[in-house]
Amino acid sequence: MSEGWTRRFDDELCGLDPADPEARAFAEHLDRMQRDRPSFTVEGYLDGVSDFAESANRAQGGRYWAAVGVVVLLLVGVVWVVANALVFVLGTWL
Repeated sequence: MSEGWTRRFDDELCGLDPADPEARAFAEHLDRMQRDRPSFTVEGYLDGVSDFAESANRAQGGRYWAAVGVVVLLLVGVVWVVANALVFVLGTWL
């Protein structure tokens, strides 16, 4: 067990068994919720995307398909914008 786990179970999760899988999952959840990172930088945005991907991978049923739908809509929007930009650039040059 790492130092972070020991401090988490000593400070906030006092009385819970660190070997219990449910307690460990809850401690991981607390670590994700209390993570302090820059939000208005490229690194912050990429961390947000990785958080979304990790939570989508953990989701089941309707939440999983909703995450897939969001990703598909984002990709369709990106393809539409890139296609319009290409049409504009090629129309301007030709």
